[in-house]
Amino acid sequence: MDANSPILAPVVALVLWSIVMWLWMYATRIPAMRKANIDFDRDVYTTDDLKKLPLRTQWKADNYNHLMEQPTIFYAVALSLAILGAGDGLNLTLAWAYVALRVVHSIFQATVNFVPLRFAIFALGNIPLIWLAVNAAGMVF
Repeated sequence: MDANSPILAPVVALVLWSIVMWLWMYATRIPAMRKANIDFDRDVYTTDDLKKLPLRTQWKADNYNHLMEQPTIFYAVALSLAILGAGDGLNLTLAWAYVALRVVHSIFQATVNFVPLRFAIFALGNIPLIWLAVNAAGMVF
């Protein structure tokens, strides 16, 4: 594996973006929980507790959860391409496109969250991800 593979930069960028969303989630969720008088001393929070929070607060948490789901495919395929020595050129461009679209999706979901447009951004983000996966598959099979 090339330890300096350029495709590692968008991988790290998406990890850092996930941390930003995690911080944003807690920066909004903790004050909202206080305002809703949710007891912080309990070990478990129920769905009913979370329903007390404003939707705008929940959107950040929903997006953080989304960043723990589909991007795992991106991480696997990008690291595979780095190992294969194919982490530059078109694959690098596709990786940055995927990361950019995930950031746009995050910001949109956390602030506006108009679902039809949010889905369009999500669907558009699938194009570079699928392309990366096909490129990697073409190299290993």
